[in-house]
Amino acid sequence: MNDLVIMKNKQAVTSSLQVAEVFEKNHRDVLKAITNLKKDVRNFAQMFSETNIPDSYGRNRRAFYMNRDGFTLLAMGFTGDKALQFKLQYIKAFNEMEQQVKFQVPSTLPEALRLAADQAEKISVLQPKADYTDSMLANKGLETISMIAKNYGYSTREFNKLLHGLGIQYKQGKTWLLYAKYQDEGYTHVEPYEYTNSDGIKQVRNTMKWTQVGQKFLYDFLKSKGIMPLVEQPA
Repeated sequence: MNDLVIMKNKQAVTSSLQVAEVFEKNHRDVLKAITNLKKDVRNFAQMFSETNIPDSYGRNRRAFYMNRDGFTLLAMGFTGDKALQFKLQYIKAFNEMEQQVKFQVPSTLPEALRLAADQAEKISVLQPKADYTDSMLANKGLETISMIAKNYGYSTREFNKLLHGLGIQYKQGKTWLLYAKYQDEGYTHVEPYEYTNSDGIKQVRNTMKWTQVGQKFLYDFLKSKGIMPLVEQPA
């Protein structure tokens, strides 16, 4: 039962010989089952690889290597309580080997350079999100809806309508307010501001600003709807 799964060409695989031994089947029957799959499975070559494996006498024996998908396809026909236990052992072995492959240290310079390039690409994808959330969390003060709207590429009017349509806020007079289920979460703060109307008369109107917690709520809520800030949108 040792070495159920091995690493070959940087992929977790098992062999038809190993499968035959574990499931107590004749290897010829396992080969026949694999050959039958070849007739019906279009991507057979992505899951199975024919090879020759020496037996205990050093003689080459026709066999197949198979990845997790190939094994799963083959083992579908193996039934019974004992077969189920063997399948579970194989699944565990595949999981453990794939974890080793995932965290394998590159052994050559080209592999190391490829790994470094892959990591750099991942960082470049994640960096805009980090920049946006970091700047949002760094701002301990209140933020106007016009500034938040700008971060998403909307006008203030469009963004307010968007939040209204998503059931977050409603308009009372000339002031936007949160619906009841969001009012006690500390998302916003309503404060008065002074302005001069068209007649030159100074007046006071309430305006709603978003707290740091509120901005995080908006970010997560809009993200769940597929709406992302400009810096996180694909180029």
